[in-house]
Amino acid sequence: MQPGDVRIPAAELTTFAAAALEKAGAKRPHAQAVADHLVASNLAGHDSHGIGLLPAYLKHSREGLVDVNAEPETVHSAGAIVKLDGHDAWGRVAGEAAMKAAFPKADELGLCAVTLSNSHHLGRIGTYGEMAAQEGFAALFFVNVTDHDPMVAPYGGTDSRLGTNPVCIALPPTGTKPAFLLDMATSRIAMGKARVAANKGLRVPFGSIIDSNGLPTDDPSGFKGFEQKGALAPFGDHKGYGLAFAAELLAGVFSGGGTIQPGNERRGGIRNQMMAIVLSPDAFGDPAAMEREMDAMWDYALASPPADWDSPVIAPGDPERALKKRRSAEGVPLDPETLKQLNDAAKAAGIKRQLG
Repeated sequence: MQPGDVRIPAAELTTFAAAALEKAGAKRPHAQAVADHLVASNLAGHDSHGIGLLPAYLKHSREGLVDVNAEPETVHSAGAIVKLDGHDAWGRVAGEAAMKAAFPKADELGLCAVTLSNSHHLGRIGTYGEMAAQEGFAALFFVNVTDHDPMVAPYGGTDSRLGTNPVCIALPPTGTKPAFLLDMATSRIAMGKARVAANKGLRVPFGSIIDSNGLPTDDPSGFKGFEQKGALAPFGDHKGYGLAFAAELLAGVFSGGGTIQPGNERRGGIRNQMMAIVLSPDAFGDPAAMEREMDAMWDYALASPPADWDSPVIAPGDPERALKKRRSAEGVPLDPETLKQLNDAAKAAGIKRQLG
């Protein structure tokens, strides 16, 4: 938490966001689902995908970049494959629909490959991984983004040509261990993290951003207020670049929703495509033996002597669980700039209530 930040209870943020979204035309159940999704991201520590996105969502609703009345539709279902078209519906609504379409097939056939095209911003992809894990499934997710200019430079390049293209892998909990959750952008930092840092006047790791002249920098000011001057760098150099490229192709091509190449429309919105592979562990062997092996591997990895004894080795998913517990009790921290953006956006939408 930085000087000047304020903590606001999650319930207050959710009520505020839902009211603004409903005022902007969202159906009440959709407004509530999207608001819950945004604030849940804050609770998990992913402020880049949290309520700070509400001004952009409200702007998209005004400009017709999200269809506030749309419902996702299953357009193809054969064997272990199911394809959905989001029809520009709210991402949280479309993402949940994709998961609900995949689960019965994975349960019956052992696995399901589900694609989703033309969805508004899906938000934190880890949410859908958590959905799968809670239902006892493992899942892999590959996501790309279209409808706006690219944000990430290819390895060795000096301008943006890709999206942040998140990848997520989730495995269900065992009898003694929580769910495994790896959820990451394929850029060194997410676009939202650059925006949050810019709003707070903070620096980012050097080289995670390329400035408008194509040079590495630690100054995120070009990303303040949903602007973009410069590009994000891929994580892990050529490795992250390759993974981002793979997510672009798997999500954009297999879904039919398209990739970020300029032959596809760029209206200035956020449109996601997704490829998810949902697996039923029961179809792959003895569930009890699999759980024992997972527990043993978990214990072995976390028993490594820590480099810093004040920071023990943890498992993917542990930071989110810890922050959720703390922020649920103490409130969600918001910096003054984000708070101002939220209040200004809500006021423009016709909401008199102000945060802070």
